[in-house]
Amino acid sequence: MSTIVSKTATGRQTPSTLAPEVPVQGWLATHALLIVLVGLSLFGLVMIASASMPYAAETYGSPFYIMVRQLVFLLLSLLVGFVVCQIPIAIWERAALPLILVSLFFLALVLVPGIGKLVNGSRRWLDFGLFTVQVSEAVKLLIIVYMAGYLVRRGELVRESVQGFLRPLALIGIASVLLLLEPDFGAAFVIVVTSLGMLFIAGARLSQFALMAVTLAAIGTAAIAFSPYRMRRFASFLDPFSDPFDSGFQLTQSLIAIGSGGFSGLGLGGSVQKLFYLPEAHTDFLFAVLCEELGFLGVIAVLSAYGFIVWRSFRLAKKADEMGFRFAGYLALGIGIWIGLQAFVNMGVNMGILPTKGITLPMMSYGGSSAVVFAVAFAILLRVESELSWQERAELSTGKPFSRSHQRARAS
Repeated sequence: MSTIVSKTATGRQTPSTLAPEVPVQGWLATHALLIVLVGLSLFGLVMIASASMPYAAETYGSPFYIMVRQLVFLLLSLLVGFVVCQIPIAIWERAALPLILVSLFFLALVLVPGIGKLVNGSRRWLDFGLFTVQVSEAVKLLIIVYMAGYLVRRGELVRESVQGFLRPLALIGIASVLLLLEPDFGAAFVIVVTSLGMLFIAGARLSQFALMAVTLAAIGTAAIAFSPYRMRRFASFLDPFSDPFDSGFQLTQSLIAIGSGGFSGLGLGGSVQKLFYLPEAHTDFLFAVLCEELGFLGVIAVLSAYGFIVWRSFRLAKKADEMGFRFAGYLALGIGIWIGLQAFVNMGVNMGILPTKGITLPMMSYGGSSAVVFAVAFAILLRVESELSWQERAELSTGKPFSRSHQRARAS
């Protein structure tokens, strides 16, 4: 069976259409990653059911309403992920710039009154009638795709000049400003830090990062100082118990839930704080309910799962770089940084070590946009692994080394 081969921006040949058995067997062969991803998603579904039952029964008349909706989101995510897994990585590389420009257009569209949906004082959603879309979730992934393409094309410029370092940050700055206008400080923070992490790994100078850190600190301070809403949140973060029934209420209830869990928790379904004490128990503060019901043991299990996903992403990035697939490597690297950072921020907010932000726990918190976007991200990871495996088999069958480490071994 023939295989069509195309060239990426690096000049490296990569399969644009693989033999039928590769998209199926290649990504299904990554059993460990798939098991963790599916397991974490299903575990999240169970926790959403537990955390949302009182709220769903009171609001919708059915204790399983939220869980059923999340199950539908997961099934849709599975379908979308399967389709995305068939898309060659070379196509993502070619489409990186158009995709980010389109996403910025929709990010601006969200801010238009009458088009963007206003919820709890934030305008973050586009309402399509049957469903709503949170554009910022897609922007997080598309920024990574854009950055991966830029680092392949302009990697030397990034390492050698300030201009190369700042050029991609201009586009990221536009996205961040639009997010702050929603307001969505959490998404802006994740996007900026993920992008800087990719630039750092690509070899940007430390002096450039020092200058950027000072600039971001000044912008962050101004954003808090000139926004009464953010100032109240920051004050409640510093001392939530000074006003436990108003500005510090959410964090206070979260800390009570976490402290009540102990070593083994109160048992699945045994949370007290979800009984209309802890707001957003099935979304942003699902981790607090998990701590209360499953205790330290549950936390260790979840941390291990996220740690494995991040490690596997970095391992894929290293392998792709060794084989010459630089775009795929940067893509896997960016996804790994993003997942680890967002999980850390969500848990940090729940534990009171970071200011309160509306940011989900990857693959676990309730939300359709988040579930679909993460499915796309992990389908891309699985596709990267599939294409690397295909290249390994192709080069091994010809007797050629497929990595610098193998070349050194053969030379010796």
